[in-house]
This record gives sequence, structure tokens and C-alpha cells, in this order.
Amino acid sequence: MPRVLPLDHFCPWREEAEELRERMTSLESKMAALERRVFGRNAEKLPPVASELRGASPSPEEETARATAALAKRQKRAARKAEEAPTREVRHVVPPEARHCPTYGSEDLKPLGTGRTSVMYEYVPAFFERQVHVQEVLACACGQGVVTAPAPVRVVDRGEYGPGFLAHVVTSKCADAMPLHRLAQRVERGGVPMHRSTLTDLFHQSASVLQPLSRHLLQVIAASEVVWADETPMRVLDVKKTKQGYLWTFLTQTPKGEWLIGYRFSLGRASTTPNDVLGGTRGALVVDAYTGYNAVTLPEGRVRVGCWAHVRRRFFDALPTAPEAREALDFILALYRVEAQARDAGLVRTDAHRELRQQKSAPVLAGLRAWMEEQTPLHPPKGPLGQALSYARKQWDALTRFVRDARLPLDNNRSESALRKATLGRKNFLFVGHEAAGENLAGLYALVATCEAHGVNPEDYLADVLLRVQTHPNARIGELLPHEWKRLRATSAS
Repeated sequence: MPRVLPLDHFCPWREEAEELRERMTSLESKMAALERRVFGRNAEKLPPVASELRGASPSPEEETARATAALAKRQKRAARKAEEAPTREVRHVVPPEARHCPTYGSEDLKPLGTGRTSVMYEYVPAFFERQVHVQEVLACACGQGVVTAPAPVRVVDRGEYGPGFLAHVVTSKCADAMPLHRLAQRVERGGVPMHRSTLTDLFHQSASVLQPLSRHLLQVIAASEVVWADETPMRVLDVKKTKQGYLWTFLTQTPKGEWLIGYRFSLGRASTTPNDVLGGTRGALVVDAYTGYNAVTLPEGRVRVGCWAHVRRRFFDALPTAPEAREALDFILALYRVEAQARDAGLVRTDAHRELRQQKSAPVLAGLRAWMEEQTPLHPPKGPLGQALSYARKQWDALTRFVRDARLPLDNNRSESALRKATLGRKNFLFVGHEAAGENLAGLYALVATCEAHGVNPEDYLADVLLRVQTHPNARIGELLPHEWKRLRATSAS
């Protein structure tokens, strides 16, 4: 009679099999993600929420209405841009040999109306000029009294480059992501002898002059009730190889709906930077699950608000090995559908928006929570769906705070968008020279990004404030921030 082994005898083998199953699931998910990235179609990437809200197959009437609205929006924008474009009238006269009546040959011709008008856009090459400033000197007949005209205002004492030139350098690098060596070539083509090192000096001089503004911008953001934050790597040049630095963004939205965007550079990803910027402040902080922000969140600091975009991305990555993750994506899409409804009705950040969330978003969250509790025991903790479930459950309190406060967003996409310009620059100029250079770049990024958020031409703004910031009262330095500067310019123009 064969000996029957106790069940406990097989436990080590069962544990090993379970561990191998988890590893196999994880490897399958990584392989599927790699294949999708390398060989997959673009449609296999995480689709934007807006495209999913529109639906895969709208009706012909909806498609026609959508196309009509999009066309009207483009035409309105084009008309506004055309009105803002510099305009020069070019007169075309009838040549002398044609100034006679084609029927009777009479030369007694008179203007008919204002003429025929047509529009043509032309490129007028930009140019640099070498300005020679001559100061008038007057002398009295007594031979002692001498009066000299005031010298031109300069950004830097005895500097050879004007504020417009410096504004162009900063805008080219921060807004257009152009490396300074490439800009030096363009300046040379414009007739100005230039070396990259000179442009580097001008860039850092501009950052030094504008430092009070960029610092005050961060202070205004830190004092706001709701702040978004994120970070991205940026390499720093070193002796033998580059080292890792980080560019952090902090942004907020004013009660008037104006976006203020700030940046800070650091050589590490620790909590030192969030603590320097937001330490001691109160309100809400919209971030992902990175623990570096713990130093400024509960219990003593800001209330942490989670990001549903990060949760959605994790469930999407789990789809190849766990098709049931589609249910979680449908729940999350329902949350965004409520936000789209509030946006279409003009209710965003109002009490009605909060009530709408409590009526429609809260039941969706309850359904998603129940589904996660049901699915958690069915999937290995280290598998793709198990990790997505664990991430959402650990962040649940932070993810659901938006229901009780209409000011809180559903995700942290705004801060990720604020880092895209820096990501493009990182691809073009690869690294910053040293820590101080990274800090200067962050300060100028902040002013340029805030200008673009308000439709302000960065070159016009920087050329003006580079001179004004040095004599402007420090107690009223906020008047020179891009959104206030735009408001003052509009007031003075009217």
C-alpha cells in the first residue's frame, strides 16, 4: 500500500510554483509592452481620454456637428491672428502705357472706388542691427558748464547687447528649444559676429537680472490653495560623465482662471526641493504617488490629491495579460465623462460642479472600489493587474478627494504638460553645464511658460521687464509677472 504524504509536504513546491507563476505573468506583461512599443501600431498606445469620450463611431449628425464646430473654431482663431498680424498696405498703380480707356482710347480716367483688395502673406526676414548711440554734448559760453544727453538704458552696465537681443536669446532657448550653438550660427548669418560662449553669458546674465521675478512667481504659486507638481530628469555636465539632475514644476490656477507656472532645478530627486518651495504652506497638492512629496503633505502640510491618469495608465498596461482590466478603464472613463459634462455646462470649480460629482462620480467610485476588492485575490500581487490594483488601493484616499472639492482636478496632466517644453529642450541641448546653469534655466523657463499660458509674446515681455525690473519697487514686483503685465498693457492701450 503506497504511503500517503501529508499535504504540508507539498507546500514548498506550491509556494515555488506560485512564485514562478507571478514571475511568468510579470515577464509576459513586460514582453507585451515591449512588443507594443516597438512593433505595435500607434492605435495600441494609451488613447487620450477625449477620444474615448467622443466614442468610436459617432452618428453622422454628431460627426457633422463636430466638424462644423471645429471649422468655426479654426476660422475664428485664424481671423483673430490675421487682425493681430502686422499689416502693410502695398499700392499697385496702373502703368502709364495702360492709363487709357480700352474702348474709346480716352485718357480722362478717374479712380473707381477704393480699388480691388487682396491679401498675401509674405516673410520679411528678421535682422540684427548695430546701433551707434551718439550722446549730444552742450557747452556754455562760460567754458565751465557742460550738459550731456542721457546714455541709453542698458540691461548690464557697459553691455554691448540690448534688451531685445537678450529677449531673443532667452526665447529661442526656452520657448523654441534651440541650442545656443545653433542660435550663434543664425546670429552670424544675420551679420553679427557671435560665439556660443557669448550667448551663454548673455543667457545667464538675463536669468540673474530676472531672478527677483522668477523667485516671486514661485512664491505666489506656493501661497495658492491648489498646486500641481511634477519632475523630470535633466542631465548635468561633469568631469568624466554627466550626472543626474531634475527639473521640477509647480503650477497653480488663479481665481480668474489664469495659469502660473514655476520651475526649480536640483541635483537630486529627494524631498528637499518640494520642501523648499512648499514647506510650511497649506492647501492641496496634486501629484502622483512619488514619496518625495511626502515631506509637504499630511498630516502637517498640504492635502495630497491623486492622479487618475496614472491609475488609468497602469490598468491599460495590464490589458495584454489581464483583459478584465478593461472594466477598470470603463469606470475611470465614467469619471472623466462627468468632468466633460461639467465643462460643457460651464460649471467647473463651482458648487454645482461639486454637487454633480457627488451625484454621479461618487457611485462610480463605489463601483470601482467594489470591483477592485473582488479582483485583488484573483491576481498575483507582482503581476501587472495586481500592481495596478495595489497602486489604486494605496492611493484611494488621495484619488477620491476631488469629490468633496470642486477646485481639485481629476489628474495631474497639467504639470506633465508643463514639462513637455523642457523635455524637448533636453533632447536638443542634452544637458546643462552645472547646477547654477540649471537654476537659471528653470527661472527663465518659468517666465516664458507663463507668458505662453497667457498668450503673451515672450520676446515683447522680456525686452520690457529686463529694463524695468531693475528699478521697479520690490514691494510691487508682482506687477511685472506676465499675467499682470498683460493686464496693465491692455489697460494702458485702452
